[in-house]
Amino acid sequence: MSGVNKVILLGRLGSDPDLKYLPNGTAVCKFSLATSDSYTDSSGQKQEKTEWHKVSTWAKQAENCAKYLTKGRQAYVEGKIETRSWEKDGQKHYSTEINAQSVQFIGDAPRQGAQQPQQQGYAQQQAPAPAGPYAGMALEDIPF
Repeated sequence: MSGVNKVILLGRLGSDPDLKYLPNGTAVCKFSLATSDSYTDSSGQKQEKTEWHKVSTWAKQAENCAKYLTKGRQAYVEGKIETRSWEKDGQKHYSTEINAQSVQFIGDAPRQGAQQPQQQGYAQQQAPAPAGPYAGMALEDIPF
């Protein structure tokens, strides 16, 4: 029996994306995405809860995210949840993030001079990295 691992998020970037290149030349872009939910608590007061999600994109999609996304811009992300672990100084660490398979840029890009074109609803599909994005690499080699 197999399962389903699919995540859909619509939120705003908490900071500018961080684009790096792996030693093999593959682009990796990471950014944080905030999603918010509002509700009324037991005393009748409206409350808002924000969740932060770590998002990773790869290859051409990573380069496009770095080029067109900025802090505060809205993005629609489809992907899957992945948890990785590593050991550092004898302690085991874990990180759970969204491996984006599709990112859509929502609304106009913030104006930053004439060099950055405005995009509306721009989408880039990503072909999955062969055998996983970390295949053949030690975690300490990944530049994040």
